[in-house]
Amino acid sequence: MKSVCLSLRVDLPNGSRLGPGKIALLESVRERRSIAAAARDHDMSYRRAWLLIDDLNRAFAEPVVATFPGRSQGAGAALTPFGERLIGIYREAEQRARAAAGSLLADIGDACGHEYIPSGVIRKRRSDRG
Repeated sequence: MKSVCLSLRVDLPNGSRLGPGKIALLESVRERRSIAAAARDHDMSYRRAWLLIDDLNRAFAEPVVATFPGRSQGAGAALTPFGERLIGIYREAEQRARAAAGSLLADIGDACGHEYIPSGVIRKRRSDRG
């Protein structure tokens, strides 16, 4: 059985959001040095990844990702020093939130109905179970 997990989403004053998906995308850009490769890592289109990164670059006073279009060799994108710092801040906040909520999350998990299947998940009928 899966355990309870906590996700952290930060709603910024300017209307943008920062959460686990964008942070994971940034970590992939750091590792792959390419928006296209990072998009593939997350099964998303290049356009979707670009829009998410563009949103982050516009949401903060400093850019999060620098791009190097038209390069025939080498990196196509890299995190800026602020981008690296943003990931560190987010991961630290996430860790602190999990630590603070630990026993409460266990209580929520213990209260879950273990036979529950979310809407949209098709359950096989007993006659179909061979």
